[in-house]
Amino acid sequence: MTTTDLRSGRTLKNGFQRSGVALLAVAVALLLRGTLNPVLGRAVLYVFLLPAVAFTGWYCGVGPAVLSVFAAVLGAKYWFIPPVHSFNLSTTTDSIDLLIFLLASGFVITAGEVRRRQSEQLRRSQAALEDRVKERTAELDRTNQSLRELTARLMQLQDEERRRFARELHDSVGQLLAALSMNLSIARTDIERLTKTAKALSEGEALVQEMSTEVRTITHLLHPPLLDEAGLSTALRWLIDGFAQRSKIKVDLEFPDDLGRFSQEVETSVFRLVQECLTNVHRHSGSPNAKVRVASSDGLLLVEVADRGKGIPSGKLIEMNSPALLGVGIRGMQERIRQLGGSLDIISGGHGTIVRASLPVARISLPAPVLAAV
Repeated sequence: MTTTDLRSGRTLKNGFQRSGVALLAVAVALLLRGTLNPVLGRAVLYVFLLPAVAFTGWYCGVGPAVLSVFAAVLGAKYWFIPPVHSFNLSTTTDSIDLLIFLLASGFVITAGEVRRRQSEQLRRSQAALEDRVKERTAELDRTNQSLRELTARLMQLQDEERRRFARELHDSVGQLLAALSMNLSIARTDIERLTKTAKALSEGEALVQEMSTEVRTITHLLHPPLLDEAGLSTALRWLIDGFAQRSKIKVDLEFPDDLGRFSQEVETSVFRLVQECLTNVHRHSGSPNAKVRVASSDGLLLVEVADRGKGIPSGKLIEMNSPALLGVGIRGMQERIRQLGGSLDIISGGHGTIVRASLPVARISLPAPVLAAV
């Protein structure tokens, strides 16, 4: 359907308006023919009237089109066909011309009415299709919203389960290992004169100490108590120090001293984001160093993790931009940031990778705790 059709459908709905437009079109055709009458004489008389009839048949409907034919015939006979100023036909040729004009007008009116009905049917079908598209779009939006809510709830449950598991390990297994370590120390002291036995006990005690350290490390990685007690700055420094010792990758941390504290959800998300990025640096980048930068600007918390490794291949980077092909780690980072109203960008040009996140946050005032040496 053309723009002209739509405009005509909107402006020519009233019957009086359509009839008025039809008569106006015939009047314009008669005036134009009258202007050229000294040159044309009686030649091509009906040729000037047929376009007016076609216009009214296509855009005004059957009734106004018939009215335009009647007005055109009367005007042509009265002003141009001898005897002028009379409605009598004097020759057979005039009658035949009139009959041909009426047949042609009937054909044009019929074709115009068929086209108008087809256009109306097409317009209704298009409107119905647009309504169905809107319904499907609204249903898809509701489904996506439900999926985002479910993802947020799953992540919240995951954090709660990690926190509970870390407490259980610390309160049960950690205490038992501490008691066992003390008993082994006493036994080692009592039987120190027995060299072989003392050596075996020393090795056992060392293994227990190593096990205790590993359990403590696991509990801290699952949910570091420093994050709740001392805040994001202390937790990130603890994470980076441990990562550097294990991976031999030098990591620089840029964290303003006056940044303050944020909500538990924000600090947990930033900690997990940095933890995941450093793991990816160790596994994939081959970079000897990395940098973590945390800053605040205009109500946004900005987090950036950069390395100088081999970067991400272009094909892999395209896959990472597709939600269906994302890995669990990348999808988890994006969902955490999105649930808090932020955004996450991954930039890689072949000479390293930069992961950038921004979160809308508001600082909260918390007293700085005094931590005992661990």
